[in-house]
Order: sequence, then C-alpha cells, then structure tokens
Amino acid sequence: MPDSPGVTTFLFTDIEGSTRLWEREPERMHAALAQHDAIARASVEQHRGTVVKTIGDGVHAVFADPLDALRATLQLQQALAEPAATNGVALRVRCGLHAGVDIRRDNDYYGNAVNRAARIMSTAHGGQILLSQTVTDLVAGRLPREVSLRDLGAVRLRDLTQPEHVYQVIHPALRQDFPALRSLEATPNNLPQQLTSFIGREHELAEVRRQLRQARLLTLVGVGGLGKSRLSLQVAAEALDAYPDGVWFVELAPVTDSRLVPQAVASVLGVKEDAGRPVLDALLKFIHDRRLLVVLDNCEHLAQACADLARKLLEAAPHVTILATSRERLNIAGEKAYPLAPFPVPLPQQRLTPEALAQFASVRLFCERAASAQPDFEITVDNAGAVAEICHRLDGIPLALELAAARVRAMSVDKIRERLTDRFKLLSGGDRTALPRQQTLRALIDWSYDLLDPSEQLLFRRLAVFAGGFTLEAAEKVGAGEAIQESDVLDLVTQLVEKSLVALDVERDRYGMLETVRQYAEERLRDASEEVAARERHLAYYLGFAETARPMLFGPSQGSWLRKLDLERENLLAAHACCNNADNGAERGLRLVLLTKAYWMNRGLLRLGHRITREALARSGADVRNLARCRGLFDLGQIAILMGNHTDAQAFLEESLDIARELGDRGRIAAVLQPLGMTHVAHGNLQAARSYLEEALFLARELAKKREIAAALTALAMLNRLEGKLDTAEPLYREVLALSRELEDRASIAISLLNLAIVAISSNRSVDARPMLREVTGIALEIESKPIGQSVLEVAAGLMGRDCRWELTARLFGAAEALAQHTGVQRDAADAQFLMPHIEQAREALGAARFDAAEQEGRTLTHENALEEVRAALEDP
Repeated sequence: MPDSPGVTTFLFTDIEGSTRLWEREPERMHAALAQHDAIARASVEQHRGTVVKTIGDGVHAVFADPLDALRATLQLQQALAEPAATNGVALRVRCGLHAGVDIRRDNDYYGNAVNRAARIMSTAHGGQILLSQTVTDLVAGRLPREVSLRDLGAVRLRDLTQPEHVYQVIHPALRQDFPALRSLEATPNNLPQQLTSFIGREHELAEVRRQLRQARLLTLVGVGGLGKSRLSLQVAAEALDAYPDGVWFVELAPVTDSRLVPQAVASVLGVKEDAGRPVLDALLKFIHDRRLLVVLDNCEHLAQACADLARKLLEAAPHVTILATSRERLNIAGEKAYPLAPFPVPLPQQRLTPEALAQFASVRLFCERAASAQPDFEITVDNAGAVAEICHRLDGIPLALELAAARVRAMSVDKIRERLTDRFKLLSGGDRTALPRQQTLRALIDWSYDLLDPSEQLLFRRLAVFAGGFTLEAAEKVGAGEAIQESDVLDLVTQLVEKSLVALDVERDRYGMLETVRQYAEERLRDASEEVAARERHLAYYLGFAETARPMLFGPSQGSWLRKLDLERENLLAAHACCNNADNGAERGLRLVLLTKAYWMNRGLLRLGHRITREALARSGADVRNLARCRGLFDLGQIAILMGNHTDAQAFLEESLDIARELGDRGRIAAVLQPLGMTHVAHGNLQAARSYLEEALFLARELAKKREIAAALTALAMLNRLEGKLDTAEPLYREVLALSRELEDRASIAISLLNLAIVAISSNRSVDARPMLREVTGIALEIESKPIGQSVLEVAAGLMGRDCRWELTARLFGAAEALAQHTGVQRDAADAQFLMPHIEQAREALGAARFDAAEQEGRTLTHENALEEVRAALEDP
C-alpha cells in the first residue's frame, strides 16, 4: 500500500456473540472461523478490496470505491447466511462502512475515519450492515437494483464526538428487522459528548479495556495534561455493552470537601439519601446487585476519600467496576494501576517528511487542533521541522500541544517554537469552558504542586537542577540540606514518583522529569531563592563523580564507565555551566574539563569538548599561570590536533609548555612535548618534531610514566612511518602495545593494534593485519568508541583496497567519512599517506560513478552496521 493520503472506504466486521460460541463449541469454532476468514477474504478481494488485518473475530478491509465495499459486504453476508458454509455454526456478522481521508503506513491505516468506521460497526447487530452518511452520499444513484437503504437517523457513537447519521442496507436475501442500535443511548450513561476527536492512544485504549476486564478497580495515573480523563471517557464508551445498568462519569475536580465525594457519586447515579441516614448508605444499597461502571475522574486532591469510597463500593457490590484517574494510585487492595505516558515525539534533528511525522500521535494531535484554530493550517516540508521541535520540547503532553496549537491563530509555528523558551507564558488562553487548571500550562502543574506537602515541594524544586535524569545517590546528595536529611530523600522521591511528577526508568535505575515539569520546578526554585545552593551541591556532586570516573576511563572497566558518563552527559554540562557563577569557579571548571576530557574524546564529541575547554580557560580567574591552566591548555591542544586545527593546537601547547617549565614540572613537560611534536609533524617541520618527541620520551622514561612513554613512542613511530621507515616504526608500536596491555587500557590497545595493522598492510603482510583488526573491531563495539570505530573503518578500507575488493573499499571509506563528520576527528598525515592511495586505486578501478555510489551507500550505514561489515569482511579471505 502506498504511504500517502487518499479517500478510502473502510469496512469493519465482527461476529456477534463469538465469546459464547467459543465457550460452547470450541472445536467447531476453529473450523468455522477459518471458513469465515476465507469467505471474508474472498469477498473483499473479488471486489478489488484489501484485507488490512483481522481484529479478534472480525475483519478490517479497505476499498477505493465505496460501491465495491458495499458489494463485498453483501456477498459476505449472503455467504454466511447459510450455516453449512461455516461448519454448521451460525455466525452472525455485523458490518460498518465509512469513508474518509486518512494516512497509510506500514500496511495499516489510522485516523478518525478508521475509528469512526469501527464505531459504526459496533452499533450494529449480527447480520446487519450499516453505512455512514458519507458512504451513502458516495453510492447515491449507483445502488444495485435489489438494494435499498433504511434511514436510522442520527446515532451517538462511542467516539463521543458528533453523532453519525446511519443507514441500514436492505436486501431481500438478508434479515431486515433488528432491535434498536447499540448506540450510547442504548445503555444508561451520562458520558458527555466531546467537541474534539480522540487521537492516538489506540494501544492504550485496548490495553486499558483488557485490564478493566481483569480488575474491578483500575487507576489511570500520570502527570496532568496527559489525557487521562479523555482516555477514561473513551474506555467507558467502549465498555458500555458489559454494564447493562450503566456507565457513569463522576467529575471530582470541582469537589473541594472530601466529605462530599459519596454525594458526588450519588448525584450522578440519581440516588437520594433516606431521611436521617447518610447518603453513603443509600448509595451502597442502590448499587448492591447492579452491573455498572463508575469513572472517578481527578481523584488526586481527594485521594483518601476516593480510596475509602472505592473500597466500600467494591465490597458492597460484586458487579461494580471502578475506573479512576489520578496523579497517584489510590493504594487499596485489588487496585491495578495503569501509568499513562506522554505521546511519542519525533527528534527535531531527524528531518522527517510530513508523511513520516504524521506517524507520531503528538504531531497528529497538534496538527488537527491547529487546523481547528486556523482552517488552512497543514504540515508542510517548510514547517515540518518546527512542528517536530514543538512536539519534542513539549514532551508529547497532549494539553501542552493543544495550547500551543491554539496559538497558530496569531503566529507561525516558527514563532511558537521560538517562544517555547518561556512556555508557561506562551501556553495560556485555553478553552474558557475548561477547568481553570486546564486553561494554562502553569495552572495545570500548579494543581499538582499545591497537593504536595512542604518537604515534597522542597525536594521537587531542588531536583530541577538535574539535566537528563539522576540516580538516587545523586538525589540524596543534591536534594539533602537544611529541612531535608539525606535519609529522607528516598521516601520523598518515591512520593514524587507516586504523584507522577518524577518518573522512574527501571531498566537504567534512574529518575527523571519531563522537561516541561522540570522547567516549572526550576521556576519555583528560583522564586524561592534556593537555586544557588542547589546548584552548588549539584556541582560538588558531579565534580566528585568525575573524579571517581577518570581513572576508570583508562582500564578494563572503560566501556562500562563510558556508558555511565553517557547517562550523566547533560549533568556534566550543567555542572560546567554552573562554574560561571560558583565560588572558585575558574579552578573547578578547569578541573572538570580535565576529568572529562577522555570521555569527550572517546565518544567522538570533540567539538563539544573543545568548546567547553575553551570556555573554562576563558573564565575570570582562569588566566593565572598555574598547573590548572597548564593542563587545560594541554587538553585543548590535544583536542585541536584531533580536529586538524594544528596551528591553534601549537599555540595552546606552547603556552602550556612555557607554564610547565616555569613550574619546573618535568612530568607536565614530558606530557606536553609529545602533542607539540605532532603539531610540527603536521606543519612539515620533521626535524623539530623529532627533537620534541625524543625529549618527551627521555623525560617519560626518566620519570617511569608509562602513559607518557606510550604516547611519545606512538608519536615517534608515526613520524618514522611517515618517513617510510616501517622497520623502525614497528618495534616502537609493539612496545606501545605491550605497555597498553600492561595498563589494561582498551582504547590504547586498540590504537596500538591499528598502527601495527597499518604497518603490516604497508609491508605486504595483510594476513598479519586481519587478527589485529578483528580484535580492534571487538574493542570498538565493546567500549562504543566512535573515533576508534572510525579508524577501524579507515584501516579496513585500506586492507580491502590492498586485496582489490574495490566496492567494499569504497563503502567502508564512505562509512568512515560519515563518522568523521560526526566526531570531528581528522586523520593525520601518516594515516592519510597510508589510506588515500588505496582509495584512489578503488576510484580508478570502479570508475567515478560506481565508486561514488558505493561510497554513498557506506555513508548511510550506522556505526554498528559498518563495523559488522568489517567483521564479516575479515572472516572472508
């Protein structure tokens, strides 16, 4: 099916009473259902339709022409009218047809027209065919001679929006008289008609309905604005058939006195209290033998009263079910909780097409509500990026998206995106008829915040300083102080999780806040004049964390610690920013960049590492010529070399060397001489380079500093390789490999092996290079180092070129080039001298067009897939 919008006719069918048939005749039903499916598929396909999928015991099919859909449905009903066709089991199938414009994806359809077709089917009886007004209009004047339509009038469907005018298909071979339709009016209820469509939540709707059949008390929990009330209404509408005594919606938000909760439920059910007796007694007596569903909406501010009432209702009436919505569980026996999450959101950098963006419920909601506010609004190539960013930055919170969409009356989506920096001011002015807290984003979260006790409010504010989530240990260190003891934090965090203001990621054992909630907490923190103290604790904690992490980034635990820092990346950047205003911020900022440099380099985040190191060196007070500045300049010079900025690197390193000599720090001198020598190699000053590198090696050996020895040896070997002295370079690389294995430094082992592999390939010993590259590929995947992965791809491309595997050479080169754009790592002169002749040979052998095509294919590979190609190629001689 094409992934494009179009007018489509949707057919939904369902077997009436199938559950009873399965219970009564399970063996015969297997064969009967198989025959039913075959008849349904044949009927659809013979009339140019497509079966999209089977749903339960029914079918969802689509047609380009509604008349084909009608003919197929008639054929299906006539075939099923004879029980012999279905193993002697009489199957009464109800059918609904509706047409509309919808978007297709992955061989499926979604949207309002699809949902409406299913709702129309659900109102029918077995053997009945219903058409919407739209389908009726489309087939007008084209009906088969023997077919007529019976006007059944307007019917309230279970999508709770506007009623639908429906028509019954009359055919002489089919049953014509049926009971009243299964509409909302057919079962007692007070479900309010909704003015907007129900978008997304198809999975949640099905799952909540399933859980509601298993639990007598089910609570939808989640932060405000997620659409818990809207989902509960839709679930209630879908469940009407199961509750012959009614489905009743009780809105508790306006109730402020907990003693009035029983009265609110009694009023909805029409229960009058007996003279001189509590209304609760009359309520319990009324529901005793009734089968009904009670929806208790917005319980959070009356949680204890709702819990007490729910327990009494369930104990008094065995056939009563309660569906509650709340920021937190009611916490009574037998309760099941269903956490409701925000809508999925696109990542702004994905640059998706409008059609691809429409797969996200958050985007569909925003666009539909925007079109309601501004009828000519539609998502286009030009505004798709802004729409994606709006949905992402608003965390997929439905109410926030609706408030933002309302703004398209007065501004473009680009302007809305820009103004989201002050989202609480922008997102106001919602539906005047809605509850006050639903008219602005700030009021919505105010409602939750005001329900917290003072200690919970205090910790909630302090947690705003975290970026990208936090561990319990971090919360204990940063959240404690003054009115909160460290031992209190676990219970307080648990309460905030229960109240849906903090989320727990069980798999990663971390907590987090939606960004919208975090920004609200940050405003509260600032207003309470507590921000400085909280950020100081945050900085102190992450400096300590980085101190612990740094030595672990060079040993056997390197991979696991790099992954720990991945999780804390945003917190490390927040701590860096905090140094601008912190006490002793210059020294602490330089310390932080020193401790995290290995992380930025391993992860290929050179531009980011370069930026924050420059910022740290530029802070007021960071110009003092001390060890901290010396090391900061060294770090900046190293990163600049990797990025290919050798002129800048030389300046940074020369200043660092001057300071080291002023301090008389021979260890620092040895460390700086090695990268300084590399800058001279890049500038072609090989004699000066050798002088620096030999001095670096002499000092490192004198001081017995293994890492500095390895660094100097690597640089000297590279210089020899550049000069064509492979026999001189190889033993130096082997010494580096031995030192790296002794230090158990996975990244250094990989780099040593890569250099030895280059020597082997250049010496016509490709067979020796293969096991080295296999080991390096494993390390790159293990520690997830993109720079090492990039180097693997480059060296493997050279090996494939040496073996005349030209297509693979081009693909691996393309993958390496794409990765270089991401990491910012530029190959040095010696590596370019090795690789580029092989690339030119591949280009010449393939021709420019074939080479470019293969290179482009390589650029589309993920980092992991590209390394898997290397691994496979190394196994294939």
